[in-house]
Amino acid sequence: MVIKSKKLEISSTFPWIIDKLKPTFDFTHKPLHIENKQIELLYIKTVVDGDRLHNTVIKPFFEMTSLTNIEAYLTSLPNQQEISSKDQLLVELTKGSVIIGIKETILLFDFKKVHIDAPLPTNVEPTIQGPQYALSEDLITNINMIRQRYHQPSLRIEMHSVGNKVHQSVAVLYDEDIVNKDALKQIKSKLREIDKDLILAGADLIRCLNNKKRSLLPTTILTERTDRISYNISGGKVIIMMDGDSNAILAPAVFFDFMTSMEDEYHPFWVSKFTSFLRYIGFFSCIALPGLYVGLTSYNPEIFRSELALSLAGSRVGVPYPSYIEVLIMLIVMEFLTEASIRLPKAISATATTVGGLILGTAVTEAALASNILIIIVSAVAISTFVIPINEMSFAIRVSRYGILFFTTIAGMTGLAIALIGLVMWMANKSSYGEAYFKLFIQGKNKET
Repeated sequence: MVIKSKKLEISSTFPWIIDKLKPTFDFTHKPLHIENKQIELLYIKTVVDGDRLHNTVIKPFFEMTSLTNIEAYLTSLPNQQEISSKDQLLVELTKGSVIIGIKETILLFDFKKVHIDAPLPTNVEPTIQGPQYALSEDLITNINMIRQRYHQPSLRIEMHSVGNKVHQSVAVLYDEDIVNKDALKQIKSKLREIDKDLILAGADLIRCLNNKKRSLLPTTILTERTDRISYNISGGKVIIMMDGDSNAILAPAVFFDFMTSMEDEYHPFWVSKFTSFLRYIGFFSCIALPGLYVGLTSYNPEIFRSELALSLAGSRVGVPYPSYIEVLIMLIVMEFLTEASIRLPKAISATATTVGGLILGTAVTEAALASNILIIIVSAVAISTFVIPINEMSFAIRVSRYGILFFTTIAGMTGLAIALIGLVMWMANKSSYGEAYFKLFIQGKNKET
């Protein structure tokens, strides 16, 4: 769209922009003049692809014979952007656009220099089968990757801007024919209402989209996989992608979405069902085993066979504090090891945490600070945590098990039962952008993941 001088005049707009950006060392104001032809270029050279600018604009300017031909050529370029205001021009300059003044017309073109447009390998959601490359950190590249996987003319892409200072570009993708209209309306409304100076990543954007800032259970999925994105678009979900982030946001998300791996779509039916069953067993083990240990050892040992009850009691001989203190200490130590494995450099994280865990476990049992059975239980809990495919739910469960442990400490097995029932009721009463959080899906036409 060409904006004539009646809307933004070169005589007032260019001096205003130059005054705003003149102190910036990489700001460039370059007039081009030869014979009776003249145009002006404004751009920030550190974010502009110089080769593209030279081949697309500067070289043709000196080759064409008349200014009319140059104007016709420039207005036909496909990367031209719409202009709405002076402030928008400033923001677009910082993103890698070039402003061209020709006659009394201001044109805006995208010549962004991108160094992060290569797809990244899957790190967070690896699979044996299926695509092995994830999204990149360039928004246009990511949209291209989704377009290559989802060939539907009903796919819609809407651009938004978030962050009062960074003006980060955000794309909203959905299939117009099958999208959840209520969820789409809520998401677009929340994007417009965001009032925050800096939004640097998709995880930060999720916090702004979430009405309940202190909500523990996630209502959106952060994914890096292009196949998961395409599959969820076909299920009527809304996808939010942010420029500069290699993860996409999927909404609305319910509990069973977090327990699904994309590899379920690539395995045979019974293999897929078996691995799904293992995840739910791991989920229950992660959240209930610590409380179950406390309830059985301190309140209801009669539930065990006498041999097992005696073996359990014998393993705790010499432990100087109650079972709930024993469990709490070991869980916190395990959290330390988990966080260390995430934060340490990859070259030493596996060795440091493995050796640390082995030495620590051996020393604790030999010092009679914890029972051998508890070491086994805590190790099983730690392993079960990583069975859950989506990290957001895994983190939520890590926190929730301490609440269940608290109720079990107070009321034994009765407290454990009440806590688990309360967790199910909490999920059943929760919604995700209008969708019931504990909604049971039946395989059919409208599949969702």
